[in-house]
Amino acid sequence: MKDDAPPKSAYELAMERLRKKDREEGVEERALTPGQREAIAEARKVADARLAEREILHTSKMRGVLEPEAREALELEYRRDRERIVSERDRKIEDARRAKK
Repeated sequence: MKDDAPPKSAYELAMERLRKKDREEGVEERALTPGQREAIAEARKVADARLAEREILHTSKMRGVLEPEAREALELEYRRDRERIVSERDRKIEDARRAKK
């Protein structure tokens, strides 16, 4: 162990192991371009806004429904919407990462 260096955290050790594994497997590490960063930020911002909107609408609908079957159907619809929005967000982020801008 180096004399001057403080001990590494478990996170730092894990990241070192992952980077080493990536190098051994030939995975290249590329920095994101400003355009890619903007696209990723925009995808996250839009998804967060859509998720917040769905949550507000869902809460509003749930207040007016007392029947368990109807509440369960609304809950299922809400979960599907959330999954779809998150999936779209992740796809857009992955597309932005792969883009060569």
